[in-house]
Amino acid sequence: MKRLTDYAGDYLQTADWKILALLKTCLFAVGLGIGCLVPEKHRKPVFLASLGVYLLTYLPLMARFFWVVLRGGKRMPPDRAARDYVR
Repeated sequence: MKRLTDYAGDYLQTADWKILALLKTCLFAVGLGIGCLVPEKHRKPVFLASLGVYLLTYLPLMARFFWVVLRGGKRMPPDRAARDYVR
């Protein structure tokens, strides 16, 4: 698993915003496909769970983005805590 996360980290370091946009579009399409397969009686819980995950991931990403904007577009140092957690 550690090797896989190292490969993912190396891949992301070489990716630009266009590659990340393609990756996100691909994952969105997979999510839509899975969502279409959910039976009617289970759609509401699945929707609420996905909404929770969305909010838990989107809000920190936007907070980080606005922090960069407020700093005048200067690059942010990598999250050391995130790197240490994965390794």
